[in-house]
Amino acid sequence: MLEMHQIKEISESSPMEGLRLVSSFFPQGVVFSTSLGQEDQVLTDMVCTENLPINIFTLDTGRLFPEHYTLLANNQARYKRKIHVYFPDQTQTEDYVNTHGINGFYHSLENRKRCCYIRKVEPLNRALKGAKVWITGLRSEQSESREQLSVIEYDEQKQLYKYNPLLHWSYQEVLDYLKQQNVQELSLHSKGYISVGCQPCTRPIVEGENPRAGRWWWEESHKECGLHSN
Repeated sequence: MLEMHQIKEISESSPMEGLRLVSSFFPQGVVFSTSLGQEDQVLTDMVCTENLPINIFTLDTGRLFPEHYTLLANNQARYKRKIHVYFPDQTQTEDYVNTHGINGFYHSLENRKRCCYIRKVEPLNRALKGAKVWITGLRSEQSESREQLSVIEYDEQKQLYKYNPLLHWSYQEVLDYLKQQNVQELSLHSKGYISVGCQPCTRPIVEGENPRAGRWWWEESHKECGLHSN
């Protein structure tokens, strides 16, 4: 477990320095989950350019945009770094589709959350098995539900530390980093897709909308899939 002074040191550090610190405090067991979004591309660049001992993984839900796969391949080519891919459980996925239909998530909030659980949460739990620190690209301004997050905190449910290096970054800071470091990103972002999830569950947003308004646009919800819910 981290000492209070170590938590304070990480919380007050820049994202890059914080990544170095968690890597030094936990030489093994630090993992980073990338959805290939803009924030995660920033962190991927930081981790890889510094060659930090942090394992990178992503979740292939089976319903992603073709652009996700292009960027994943480009990342591995550029950084010469393995990105582990986790897939949904075959039996659970088949049972869901055969029971609710291929697009059953449109029919009810319960169906949608069940789909997210099978395609995202369950694979995530497998990916985090044995990890000591889970690094994410969450930012507080993304949604109301993320405003109360801490830079680093202990997740009792998952029994690990959750570290959000970019929590207090603005969207402009993310864009500035991507431009300054010439970091590749999803071509979808230039088409109005800011927060990008599965293809059938994401639409482009219009000016003035919250970045996550395009996620599960047909429902009134907190716009979360369960990955970051305790």
